[in-house]
Amino acid sequence: MTLAPYACQPDQSRGRLYPERMSTFRSPFQRDRDRIIQSSAFRRLKHKTQVFVEHEGDYYRTRLTHTIEVAQVARTIAGTLGLNVELAEAVALAHDLGHPPFGHTGEDALHDLMAPYGGFDHNAQAIRIVTRLERHYADFDGLNLTWETLEGIAKHNGPVIGPHASGSHAVKDGGAMPYALSEFNTEYDLELSTHASAEAQVAAVADDVAYNHHDLHDGLRAGLFTEADLMELPVTGPCFEEVDRLYPDLDPTRRRHEALRRVFGVMVEDVIAVAQNRLTSSEPQSAQAIRDMEGPIIRFSKPLYQNLKAIKSFLFTRMYRAPTVVVERQRVTAMINDLFPLFMRDPALLPAEWRADVAHAVNETELARVVLDYVAGMTDRFAIQEHERLCR
Repeated sequence: MTLAPYACQPDQSRGRLYPERMSTFRSPFQRDRDRIIQSSAFRRLKHKTQVFVEHEGDYYRTRLTHTIEVAQVARTIAGTLGLNVELAEAVALAHDLGHPPFGHTGEDALHDLMAPYGGFDHNAQAIRIVTRLERHYADFDGLNLTWETLEGIAKHNGPVIGPHASGSHAVKDGGAMPYALSEFNTEYDLELSTHASAEAQVAAVADDVAYNHHDLHDGLRAGLFTEADLMELPVTGPCFEEVDRLYPDLDPTRRRHEALRRVFGVMVEDVIAVAQNRLTSSEPQSAQAIRDMEGPIIRFSKPLYQNLKAIKSFLFTRMYRAPTVVVERQRVTAMINDLFPLFMRDPALLPAEWRADVAHAVNETELARVVLDYVAGMTDRFAIQEHERLCR
Protein backbone atom coordinates (compact mmCIF):
# COMPACT_ATOMS: atom_id res chain seq x y z
CA MET A 1 0.00 0.00 0.00
CA THR A 2 1.33 3.43 -0.95
CA LEU A 3 1.29 5.83 1.97
CA ALA A 4 0.14 9.43 1.71
CA PRO A 5 2.91 12.06 1.93
CA TYR A 6 1.64 13.15 5.36
CA ALA A 7 1.86 9.61 6.76
CA CYS A 8 4.73 8.46 8.93
CA GLN A 9 7.06 6.62 6.57
CA PRO A 10 8.72 3.61 8.23
CA ASP A 11 12.02 4.16 6.40
CA GLN A 12 12.12 7.71 7.79
CA SER A 13 11.54 6.79 11.43
CA ARG A 14 13.60 8.74 13.94
CA GLY A 15 14.67 5.40 15.34
CA ARG A 16 14.94 4.05 18.86
CA LEU A 17 16.66 5.27 22.01
CA TYR A 18 18.89 2.18 21.83
CA PRO A 19 19.85 1.54 18.18
CA GLU A 20 18.92 -1.87 16.81
CA ARG A 21 19.40 -3.63 13.51
CA MET A 22 16.41 -3.42 11.19
CA SER A 23 14.23 -6.50 10.99
CA THR A 24 14.49 -8.35 7.69
CA PHE A 25 10.73 -8.83 7.38
CA ARG A 26 8.98 -6.34 9.69
CA SER A 27 8.77 -2.58 9.52
CA PRO A 28 9.81 -0.62 12.65
CA PHE A 29 6.19 0.03 13.51
CA GLN A 30 5.16 -3.59 13.01
CA ARG A 31 7.93 -4.50 15.41
CA ASP A 32 6.60 -1.99 17.95
CA ARG A 33 3.11 -3.45 17.63
CA ASP A 34 4.40 -6.97 18.19
CA ARG A 35 6.41 -5.96 21.25
CA ILE A 36 3.38 -4.24 22.78
CA ILE A 37 1.19 -7.31 22.23
CA GLN A 38 3.84 -9.54 23.82
CA SER A 39 4.30 -7.30 26.87
CA SER A 40 3.19 -8.25 30.38
CA ALA A 41 1.31 -4.97 30.73
CA PHE A 42 -0.81 -5.75 27.66
CA ARG A 43 -1.81 -9.14 29.05
CA ARG A 44 -2.82 -7.58 32.36
CA LEU A 45 -5.41 -5.43 30.58
CA LYS A 46 -7.55 -8.57 30.41
CA HIS A 47 -8.44 -8.17 34.08
CA LYS A 48 -8.61 -4.38 34.36
CA THR A 49 -11.78 -2.34 34.53
CA GLN A 50 -13.27 -0.40 31.66
CA VAL A 51 -16.40 0.78 33.51
CA PHE A 52 -17.56 -2.29 35.41
CA VAL A 53 -15.12 -4.02 37.74
CA GLU A 54 -13.72 -7.13 36.11
CA HIS A 55 -15.65 -9.67 38.19
CA GLU A 56 -19.08 -8.12 37.63
CA GLY A 57 -19.85 -9.99 34.41
CA ASP A 58 -18.23 -11.82 31.52
CA TYR A 59 -19.93 -9.77 28.80
CA TYR A 60 -18.86 -6.29 29.88
CA ARG A 61 -15.86 -4.70 28.22
CA THR A 62 -12.54 -4.95 29.99
CA ARG A 63 -9.60 -2.68 29.31
CA LEU A 64 -8.24 -5.35 26.94
CA THR A 65 -11.38 -5.78 24.84
CA HIS A 66 -11.71 -2.00 24.71
CA THR A 67 -8.12 -1.75 23.46
CA ILE A 68 -8.75 -4.33 20.75
CA GLU A 69 -11.82 -2.39 19.60
CA VAL A 70 -9.81 0.85 19.51
CA ALA A 71 -7.14 -0.85 17.38
CA GLN A 72 -9.81 -2.14 14.99
CA VAL A 73 -11.25 1.35 14.48
CA ALA A 74 -7.79 2.89 14.16
CA ARG A 75 -6.82 0.45 11.42
CA THR A 76 -9.97 1.24 9.44
CA ILE A 77 -9.58 5.01 9.63
CA ALA A 78 -5.82 5.02 9.06
CA GLY A 79 -6.06 2.71 6.05
CA THR A 80 -8.80 4.79 4.44
CA LEU A 81 -6.75 8.00 4.85
CA GLY A 82 -3.51 6.54 3.47
CA LEU A 83 -1.81 6.63 6.86
CA ASN A 84 0.57 4.09 8.35
CA VAL A 85 -1.79 1.42 9.68
CA GLU A 86 0.90 -0.33 11.73
CA LEU A 87 1.80 2.85 13.63
CA ALA A 88 -1.85 3.74 14.27
CA GLU A 89 -2.43 0.22 15.55
CA ALA A 90 0.67 0.26 17.77
CA VAL A 91 -0.40 3.51 19.45
CA ALA A 92 -3.95 2.20 19.85
CA LEU A 93 -2.74 -1.02 21.45
CA ALA A 94 -0.49 0.87 23.88
CA HIS A 95 -2.73 3.81 24.72
CA ASP A 96 -4.17 2.32 27.93
CA LEU A 97 -1.18 0.32 29.20
CA GLY A 98 -0.73 2.79 32.05
CA HIS A 99 -4.23 2.40 33.48
CA PRO A 100 -4.27 1.11 37.08
CA PRO A 101 -6.85 -1.32 38.47
CA PHE A 102 -10.46 -0.14 38.69
CA GLY A 103 -10.32 2.19 35.68
CA HIS A 104 -10.62 5.93 36.15
CA THR A 105 -11.61 5.37 39.78
CA GLY A 106 -8.23 3.81 40.47
CA GLU A 107 -6.53 6.58 38.53
CA ASP A 108 -8.27 9.26 40.59
CA ALA A 109 -7.22 7.57 43.83
CA LEU A 110 -3.58 7.25 42.74
CA HIS A 111 -3.55 10.82 41.46
CA ASP A 112 -4.44 12.03 44.95
CA LEU A 113 -2.00 9.68 46.69
CA MET A 114 0.85 10.68 44.38
CA ALA A 115 0.26 14.43 44.57
CA PRO A 116 3.28 14.93 46.92
CA TYR A 117 5.51 12.70 44.78
CA GLY A 118 5.21 13.99 41.23
CA GLY A 119 1.66 13.05 40.30
CA PHE A 120 0.06 10.23 38.35
CA ASP A 121 -1.31 10.19 34.81
CA HIS A 122 -2.05 7.03 32.87
CA ASN A 123 -0.48 8.29 29.62
CA ALA A 124 2.70 9.13 31.52
CA GLN A 125 2.60 5.75 33.26
CA ALA A 126 2.26 4.04 29.88
CA ILE A 127 5.51 5.73 28.84
CA ARG A 128 7.15 4.50 32.06
CA ILE A 129 5.97 0.96 31.36
CA VAL A 130 7.24 0.78 27.78
CA THR A 131 10.54 2.53 28.55
CA ARG A 132 11.45 1.09 31.93
CA LEU A 133 9.14 -1.36 33.70
CA GLU A 134 8.96 -4.05 31.01
CA ARG A 135 12.23 -5.85 31.69
CA HIS A 136 12.57 -8.75 29.30
CA TYR A 137 15.30 -7.74 26.87
CA ALA A 138 19.02 -8.28 27.42
CA ASP A 139 20.16 -4.92 26.03
CA PHE A 140 17.70 -2.46 27.54
CA ASP A 141 14.83 -1.84 29.94
CA GLY A 142 11.42 -1.32 28.38
CA LEU A 143 10.40 -2.22 24.85
CA ASN A 144 12.70 0.24 23.04
CA LEU A 145 9.87 1.45 20.82
CA THR A 146 10.39 3.89 17.97
CA TRP A 147 10.22 7.62 18.61
CA GLU A 148 6.99 7.84 16.63
CA THR A 149 5.20 5.26 18.77
CA LEU A 150 6.43 6.83 22.00
CA GLU A 151 5.33 10.24 20.76
CA GLY A 152 1.89 8.83 20.00
CA ILE A 153 1.51 7.27 23.44
CA ALA A 154 2.56 10.50 25.16
CA LYS A 155 0.47 12.99 23.23
CA HIS A 156 -2.22 11.26 21.18
CA ASN A 157 -4.74 13.37 23.11
CA GLY A 158 -2.95 16.57 22.07
CA PRO A 159 0.12 18.61 23.01
CA VAL A 160 1.01 18.19 26.67
CA ILE A 161 2.67 21.59 27.14
CA GLY A 162 2.93 24.86 25.24
CA PRO A 163 0.41 27.23 23.63
CA HIS A 164 -1.60 24.46 21.96
CA ALA A 165 -1.78 22.14 24.99
CA SER A 166 -5.24 20.65 25.27
CA GLY A 167 -7.19 17.81 26.78
CA SER A 168 -7.18 16.12 30.17
CA HIS A 169 -3.47 15.26 29.97
CA ALA A 170 -2.26 18.81 29.24
CA VAL A 171 -0.37 20.84 31.85
CA LYS A 172 0.16 24.59 32.15
CA ASP A 173 3.93 24.36 32.19
CA GLY A 174 6.66 21.75 32.00
CA GLY A 175 7.22 21.92 35.75
CA ALA A 176 3.73 20.52 36.34
CA MET A 177 4.25 17.56 34.04
CA PRO A 178 3.84 14.10 35.62
CA TYR A 179 7.29 12.92 36.64
CA ALA A 180 7.09 9.69 34.63
CA LEU A 181 6.75 11.62 31.39
CA SER A 182 9.11 14.43 32.41
CA GLU A 183 11.94 12.04 33.29
CA PHE A 184 11.84 10.21 30.00
CA ASN A 185 11.32 13.33 27.93
CA THR A 186 14.54 14.76 29.37
CA GLU A 187 16.36 11.72 28.02
CA TYR A 188 14.54 11.44 24.69
CA ASP A 189 12.71 14.58 23.55
CA LEU A 190 9.18 13.75 22.37
CA GLU A 191 8.44 17.38 21.39
CA LEU A 192 5.53 17.61 23.78
CA SER A 193 4.45 21.08 22.67
CA THR A 194 3.37 19.94 19.19
CA HIS A 195 0.57 17.72 18.03
CA ALA A 196 1.25 14.05 17.45
CA SER A 197 1.30 12.37 14.06
CA ALA A 198 -1.94 11.84 12.18
CA GLU A 199 -1.68 8.14 13.07
CA ALA A 200 -1.64 8.93 16.80
CA GLN A 201 -4.55 11.33 16.35
CA VAL A 202 -6.45 8.51 14.67
CA ALA A 203 -5.81 6.31 17.72
CA ALA A 204 -7.21 9.04 19.99
CA VAL A 205 -10.40 9.46 17.96
CA ALA A 206 -10.74 5.68 17.69
CA ASP A 207 -10.70 5.59 21.49
CA ASP A 208 -13.66 7.99 21.56
CA VAL A 209 -15.52 5.98 18.92
CA ALA A 210 -14.98 2.71 20.77
CA TYR A 211 -16.03 3.80 24.24
CA ASN A 212 -19.01 5.85 23.04
CA HIS A 213 -20.22 2.74 21.25
CA HIS A 214 -19.50 0.05 23.79
CA ASP A 215 -20.54 2.03 26.86
CA LEU A 216 -24.01 2.26 25.34
CA HIS A 217 -23.98 -1.52 24.89
CA ASP A 218 -22.74 -2.19 28.41
CA GLY A 219 -25.09 0.30 30.05
CA LEU A 220 -28.07 -1.35 28.35
CA ARG A 221 -26.89 -4.80 29.39
CA ALA A 222 -26.48 -3.61 32.99
CA GLY A 223 -30.00 -2.19 33.01
CA LEU A 224 -28.81 1.33 33.82
CA PHE A 225 -30.98 2.74 31.04
CA THR A 226 -33.24 1.46 28.28
CA GLU A 227 -33.56 1.64 24.52
CA ALA A 228 -36.44 4.08 25.08
CA ASP A 229 -33.99 6.42 26.82
CA LEU A 230 -31.64 6.24 23.84
CA MET A 231 -34.51 7.05 21.48
CA GLU A 232 -34.54 10.52 23.08
CA LEU A 233 -30.87 11.25 22.32
CA PRO A 234 -29.23 12.61 19.16
CA VAL A 235 -27.51 10.04 16.91
CA THR A 236 -28.82 7.04 18.84
CA GLY A 237 -32.48 8.03 18.40
CA PRO A 238 -32.35 8.28 14.59
CA CYS A 239 -30.41 5.00 14.42
CA PHE A 240 -33.11 3.16 16.38
CA GLU A 241 -35.79 4.78 14.20
CA GLU A 242 -34.04 3.58 11.04
CA VAL A 243 -33.85 0.02 12.34
CA ASP A 244 -37.53 0.10 13.32
CA ARG A 245 -38.44 1.32 9.84
CA LEU A 246 -36.37 -1.33 8.04
CA TYR A 247 -37.02 -4.22 10.45
CA PRO A 248 -40.35 -3.55 12.23
CA ASP A 249 -40.60 -6.99 13.86
CA LEU A 250 -36.95 -7.44 14.90
CA ASP A 251 -36.38 -9.11 18.26
CA PRO A 252 -35.01 -6.81 21.01
CA THR A 253 -31.46 -8.14 21.05
CA ARG A 254 -30.99 -7.81 17.30
CA ARG A 255 -32.72 -4.41 17.33
CA ARG A 256 -30.27 -3.13 19.92
CA HIS A 257 -27.26 -4.44 18.04
CA GLU A 258 -28.43 -3.13 14.66
CA ALA A 259 -29.07 0.35 16.06
CA LEU A 260 -25.78 0.66 17.91
CA ARG A 261 -23.93 -0.73 14.88
CA ARG A 262 -25.28 2.26 12.97
CA VAL A 263 -24.16 4.64 15.73
CA PHE A 264 -20.67 3.18 15.31
CA GLY A 265 -20.85 3.74 11.56
CA VAL A 266 -22.01 7.34 11.93
CA MET A 267 -18.97 8.16 14.07
CA VAL A 268 -16.40 6.46 11.84
CA GLU A 269 -17.81 7.87 8.62
CA ASP A 270 -17.90 11.37 10.11
CA VAL A 271 -14.25 11.25 11.19
CA ILE A 272 -13.13 10.00 7.77
CA ALA A 273 -15.15 12.62 5.87
CA VAL A 274 -13.87 15.48 8.03
CA ALA A 275 -10.27 14.30 7.77
CA GLN A 276 -10.46 13.87 4.01
CA ASN A 277 -11.83 17.40 3.60
CA ARG A 278 -9.25 18.95 5.88
CA LEU A 279 -6.36 17.04 4.34
CA THR A 280 -7.48 18.06 0.85
CA SER A 281 -7.74 21.73 1.78
CA SER A 282 -4.48 21.96 3.77
CA GLU A 283 -2.41 19.61 1.57
CA PRO A 284 0.24 18.67 4.17
CA GLN A 285 3.32 17.24 2.48
CA SER A 286 4.92 15.52 5.45
CA ALA A 287 4.17 13.98 8.82
CA GLN A 288 5.89 16.96 10.41
CA ALA A 289 3.45 19.33 8.71
CA ILE A 290 0.65 17.54 10.61
CA ARG A 291 2.52 18.00 13.89
CA ASP A 292 3.07 21.70 13.26
CA MET A 293 -0.62 22.52 12.75
CA GLU A 294 -2.41 24.62 15.35
CA GLY A 295 -5.09 22.00 15.88
CA PRO A 296 -5.71 18.30 15.25
CA ILE A 297 -6.35 17.18 11.68
CA ILE A 298 -8.32 14.08 12.80
CA ARG A 299 -11.52 14.92 14.66
CA PHE A 300 -15.30 14.79 14.60
CA SER A 301 -17.33 17.41 12.76
CA LYS A 302 -18.67 20.16 15.00
CA PRO A 303 -22.31 19.01 14.74
CA LEU A 304 -21.47 15.41 15.62
CA TYR A 305 -19.11 16.53 18.38
CA GLN A 306 -21.96 18.47 19.99
CA ASN A 307 -24.27 15.47 19.67
CA LEU A 308 -21.68 13.19 21.24
CA LYS A 309 -21.33 15.63 24.12
CA ALA A 310 -25.04 15.11 24.80
CA ILE A 311 -24.55 11.34 24.76
CA LYS A 312 -21.52 11.61 27.08
CA SER A 313 -23.52 13.78 29.48
CA PHE A 314 -26.26 11.15 29.49
CA LEU A 315 -23.73 8.36 30.13
CA PHE A 316 -22.07 10.33 32.91
CA THR A 317 -25.33 10.71 34.79
CA ARG A 318 -26.96 7.37 34.05
CA MET A 319 -23.91 5.09 33.92
CA TYR A 320 -20.63 6.46 35.29
CA ARG A 321 -22.40 7.99 38.30
CA ALA A 322 -25.23 5.51 38.63
CA PRO A 323 -25.85 4.65 42.32
CA THR A 324 -24.61 1.06 41.96
CA VAL A 325 -21.48 2.22 40.13
CA VAL A 326 -20.84 4.94 42.75
CA VAL A 327 -21.01 2.36 45.54
CA GLU A 328 -18.48 0.21 43.73
CA ARG A 329 -16.28 3.25 43.10
CA GLN A 330 -16.24 3.98 46.81
CA ARG A 331 -15.37 0.38 47.64
CA VAL A 332 -12.42 0.11 45.25
CA THR A 333 -11.15 3.60 46.11
CA ALA A 334 -10.91 2.45 49.72
CA MET A 335 -8.86 -0.54 48.59
CA ILE A 336 -6.31 1.64 46.80
CA ASN A 337 -6.24 4.01 49.77
CA ASP A 338 -5.45 1.06 52.03
CA LEU A 339 -2.86 -0.69 49.86
CA PHE A 340 -0.68 2.27 48.87
CA PRO A 341 0.04 3.53 52.43
CA LEU A 342 0.52 -0.04 53.61
CA PHE A 343 3.33 -0.65 51.12
CA MET A 344 4.81 2.75 51.93
CA ARG A 345 4.96 1.84 55.62
CA ASP A 346 6.25 -1.66 55.02
CA PRO A 347 7.88 -2.06 51.58
CA ALA A 348 9.05 -5.54 52.64
CA LEU A 349 5.51 -6.62 51.76
CA LEU A 350 6.32 -6.09 48.08
CA PRO A 351 7.26 -9.23 46.12
CA ALA A 352 10.91 -10.27 46.03
CA GLU A 353 11.43 -9.03 42.46
CA TRP A 354 10.65 -5.48 43.62
CA ARG A 355 13.23 -5.48 46.43
CA ALA A 356 16.05 -4.16 44.24
CA ASP A 357 13.96 -1.14 43.26
CA VAL A 358 13.14 -0.52 46.91
CA ALA A 359 16.81 -0.75 47.84
CA HIS A 360 17.71 1.90 45.24
CA ALA A 361 15.05 4.31 46.55
CA VAL A 362 17.02 6.96 48.43
CA ASN A 363 14.07 8.98 49.73
CA GLU A 364 10.32 8.85 50.28
CA THR A 365 9.54 10.17 46.81
CA GLU A 366 11.51 7.43 45.09
CA LEU A 367 9.90 4.81 47.33
CA ALA A 368 6.45 6.18 46.50
CA ARG A 369 7.21 5.82 42.82
CA VAL A 370 8.20 2.18 43.28
CA VAL A 371 5.01 1.53 45.24
CA LEU A 372 3.01 3.31 42.54
CA ASP A 373 4.52 1.13 39.81
CA TYR A 374 3.52 -1.96 41.75
CA VAL A 375 -0.02 -0.88 42.66
CA ALA A 376 -0.75 0.64 39.24
CA GLY A 377 0.30 -2.61 37.59
CA MET A 378 -2.20 -4.68 39.56
CA THR A 379 -5.24 -6.16 37.89
CA ASP A 380 -8.64 -5.68 39.50
CA ARG A 381 -8.82 -9.16 40.89
CA PHE A 382 -5.23 -9.18 42.15
CA ALA A 383 -5.82 -5.87 43.95
CA ILE A 384 -8.96 -7.33 45.54
CA GLN A 385 -7.08 -10.47 46.56
CA GLU A 386 -4.16 -8.52 48.01
CA HIS A 387 -6.51 -6.25 49.93
CA GLU A 388 -8.28 -9.26 51.42
CA ARG A 389 -4.95 -10.85 52.33
CA LEU A 390 -3.19 -7.80 53.77
CA CYS A 391 -5.91 -5.47 55.02
CA ARG A 392 -8.34 -7.64 56.94
